[in-house]
Formats: sequence, structure tokens, C-alpha cells
Amino acid sequence: MEIKGVIKKILETVQISDRFRKREFVLEYSSNPEYPQPIQLELVQDRCELLDEFHEGQEVEVHFDLRGREWTSPQGQVKYFNSLQAWKLVAEKEVEKTPSQVIQDSGKSAPIHEEKPGWLDNDETDDLPF
Repeated sequence: MEIKGVIKKILETVQISDRFRKREFVLEYSSNPEYPQPIQLELVQDRCELLDEFHEGQEVEVHFDLRGREWTSPQGQVKYFNSLQAWKLVAEKEVEKTPSQVIQDSGKSAPIHEEKPGWLDNDETDDLPF
């Protein structure tokens, strides 16, 4: 999955245990600019350093996996947790645009190349009744 937005907050790397560390950041997602959504994502293990080359306020595309897990408390109550685990960040200027985005960005329409089918080149009258 991927999402585009502006980095709102970058947190420090936290060492959870001897063998596990994570780094969280908040992405401001604006599918509707009037109501931006702050979305918290995380990077784990050796991917924590991916955020070092980015700064708050920068527009990025984030590739992530949706993770879920089940946990049973000592009292037997079952709870579910979700996380958005990022694995790749791309600065917006580096994001490859689709041809339709390039056309929209340029403000011009692309020339449409129309080809006639081969059967239209034949000027002979057709003897079929339909």
C-alpha cells in the first residue's frame, strides 16, 4: 500500500528490547484539504534510519504494510492492535508520475493519435446486405 502526504512529526528511535527498535512519524494525509488526517506510521529495525534524510513539512510517498495482532491479557480479555509499518519513503519530487498526472500538471491535453482501421482504406463498395 502507499499513501502521499506531508511529514508532520518525526520522533526519535526507541529501543523496545535488546533485539527490537522502532521509530514513529506522523503523516498529514489530505484527501479532503479541509479535514487533514494525521496518520501515525512506524519504521522498525534497520529501517529506522530511512527517516534521517527527511524533514518535517516535506511531501512524501510512503509505502507501508498494514499489520494486525491479537493479544490476550492476564485476565483473559482479547484485544486487537493494528499498525502501519512503513518500509519505503520517497520524496515527492522523486515520485514517478503517471502519464495522466503529467498531462494534468502541464495544463495541456495530449495529442490523440487516431488511426483508421485497415478495412476503411479499401474504397470498394461492400456487397454485404448489412
